[in-house]
Amino acid sequence: MRALRARTVMSYFLILAAGLGIGSGVPYIINASKPAYIEGDYGRYYLAGKNSIVLYGTDSCPYCIQARAFLRERNIAFIDRDVSASAQNRREFAQLGRKAVPVILVGERLLTGFDPDHLESALINAGYIK
Repeated sequence: MRALRARTVMSYFLILAAGLGIGSGVPYIINASKPAYIEGDYGRYYLAGKNSIVLYGTDSCPYCIQARAFLRERNIAFIDRDVSASAQNRREFAQLGRKAVPVILVGERLLTGFDPDHLESALINAGYIK
Protein backbone atom coordinates (compact mmCIF):
# COMPACT_ATOMS: atom_id res chain seq x y z
CA MET A 1 0.00 0.00 0.00
CA ARG A 2 2.82 2.38 0.86
CA ALA A 3 4.58 1.61 -2.42
CA LEU A 4 1.39 2.43 -4.35
CA ARG A 5 0.99 5.72 -2.45
CA ALA A 6 4.65 6.62 -3.10
CA ARG A 7 4.23 5.92 -6.83
CA THR A 8 1.06 8.00 -6.90
CA VAL A 9 2.78 10.93 -5.19
CA MET A 10 5.74 10.59 -7.55
CA SER A 11 3.38 10.54 -10.57
CA TYR A 12 1.66 13.72 -9.37
CA PHE A 13 5.03 15.36 -8.85
CA LEU A 14 6.22 14.42 -12.35
CA ILE A 15 2.98 15.66 -13.91
CA LEU A 16 3.27 18.94 -11.99
CA ALA A 17 6.92 19.36 -13.01
CA ALA A 18 6.12 18.65 -16.66
CA GLY A 19 3.25 21.15 -16.59
CA LEU A 20 5.40 23.85 -15.05
CA GLY A 21 8.15 23.18 -17.55
CA ILE A 22 5.82 23.40 -20.51
CA GLY A 23 4.02 26.45 -19.10
CA SER A 24 7.20 28.38 -18.56
CA GLY A 25 8.82 27.31 -21.85
CA VAL A 26 5.97 28.07 -24.25
CA PRO A 27 6.26 31.89 -24.02
CA TYR A 28 9.95 31.68 -24.93
CA ILE A 29 9.17 29.50 -27.93
CA ILE A 30 6.42 31.87 -29.07
CA ASN A 31 8.68 34.92 -28.72
CA ALA A 32 11.52 33.18 -30.51
CA SER A 33 9.25 32.51 -33.48
CA LYS A 34 8.21 36.17 -33.80
CA PRO A 35 10.24 38.41 -36.09
CA ALA A 36 12.57 40.88 -34.35
CA TYR A 37 11.07 43.77 -36.29
CA ILE A 38 8.53 44.77 -38.92
CA GLU A 39 9.69 46.61 -42.01
CA GLY A 40 7.68 49.43 -43.50
CA ASP A 41 7.63 53.07 -44.51
CA TYR A 42 7.55 55.06 -41.27
CA GLY A 43 8.62 58.38 -42.78
CA ARG A 44 5.46 60.18 -41.67
CA TYR A 45 6.41 59.59 -38.02
CA TYR A 46 9.75 61.38 -38.33
CA LEU A 47 10.31 65.11 -38.33
CA ALA A 48 10.84 66.36 -41.89
CA GLY A 49 14.48 66.06 -42.86
CA LYS A 50 15.46 65.18 -39.32
CA ASN A 51 15.98 62.19 -37.12
CA SER A 52 14.74 58.78 -38.21
CA ILE A 53 14.52 57.24 -34.74
CA VAL A 54 11.34 57.57 -32.69
CA LEU A 55 10.60 55.96 -29.35
CA TYR A 56 6.97 55.66 -28.23
CA GLY A 57 6.83 54.91 -24.53
CA THR A 58 5.94 56.12 -21.06
CA ASP A 59 7.99 57.51 -18.19
CA SER A 60 7.02 54.62 -15.91
CA CYS A 61 7.81 51.73 -18.27
CA PRO A 62 11.10 50.08 -17.24
CA TYR A 63 11.78 48.84 -20.79
CA CYS A 64 11.22 52.34 -22.17
CA ILE A 65 13.68 53.70 -19.61
CA GLN A 66 16.24 51.06 -20.64
CA ALA A 67 15.75 51.82 -24.34
CA ARG A 68 16.24 55.55 -23.75
CA ALA A 69 19.39 54.88 -21.73
CA PHE A 70 20.69 52.55 -24.47
CA LEU A 71 20.30 55.27 -27.11
CA ARG A 72 21.69 58.05 -24.89
CA GLU A 73 24.74 55.99 -23.89
CA ARG A 74 25.58 55.75 -27.59
CA ASN A 75 24.91 59.47 -28.19
CA ILE A 76 22.17 58.64 -30.67
CA ALA A 77 19.58 61.38 -31.07
CA PHE A 78 15.96 60.23 -31.08
CA ILE A 79 12.48 61.64 -30.84
CA ASP A 80 10.90 60.66 -27.52
CA ARG A 81 7.11 60.51 -27.68
CA ASP A 82 5.39 59.83 -24.36
CA VAL A 83 2.04 58.19 -25.15
CA SER A 84 0.69 58.98 -21.69
CA ALA A 85 1.35 62.71 -22.00
CA SER A 86 -0.14 63.62 -25.38
CA ALA A 87 -3.28 62.76 -27.33
CA GLN A 88 -1.32 63.21 -30.58
CA ASN A 89 1.31 60.71 -29.43
CA ARG A 90 -1.43 58.24 -28.46
CA ARG A 91 -3.04 58.59 -31.91
CA GLU A 92 0.27 57.98 -33.68
CA PHE A 93 0.99 55.01 -31.42
CA ALA A 94 -2.47 53.58 -32.16
CA GLN A 95 -1.85 53.94 -35.92
CA LEU A 96 1.18 51.69 -35.54
CA GLY A 97 -1.13 48.91 -34.35
CA ARG A 98 0.96 47.90 -31.36
CA LYS A 99 -0.39 47.25 -27.87
CA ALA A 100 2.72 47.53 -25.68
CA VAL A 101 5.52 50.04 -25.22
CA PRO A 102 8.21 50.73 -26.08
CA VAL A 103 7.77 50.88 -29.82
CA ILE A 104 10.93 52.05 -31.52
CA LEU A 105 11.09 53.17 -35.13
CA VAL A 106 14.55 53.03 -36.68
CA GLY A 107 14.61 53.87 -40.36
CA GLU A 108 12.32 51.31 -42.00
CA ARG A 109 12.13 49.05 -38.94
CA LEU A 110 9.54 48.94 -36.16
CA LEU A 111 10.65 47.18 -32.99
CA THR A 112 8.25 46.33 -30.19
CA GLY A 113 9.74 46.01 -26.72
CA PHE A 114 13.36 46.53 -25.78
CA ASP A 115 15.90 43.98 -26.89
CA PRO A 116 19.41 45.46 -26.99
CA ASP A 117 20.58 43.08 -29.72
CA HIS A 118 17.62 43.83 -32.00
CA LEU A 119 17.91 47.57 -31.41
CA GLU A 120 21.64 47.52 -32.11
CA SER A 121 21.05 45.55 -35.31
CA ALA A 122 18.46 48.11 -36.45
CA LEU A 123 20.86 50.97 -35.66
CA ILE A 124 23.63 49.28 -37.63
CA ASN A 125 21.27 48.64 -40.55
CA ALA A 126 20.21 52.31 -40.56
CA GLY A 127 23.84 53.49 -40.41
CA TYR A 128 23.78 54.99 -36.92
CA ILE A 129 26.54 52.76 -35.56
CA LYS A 130 29.19 50.55 -37.14
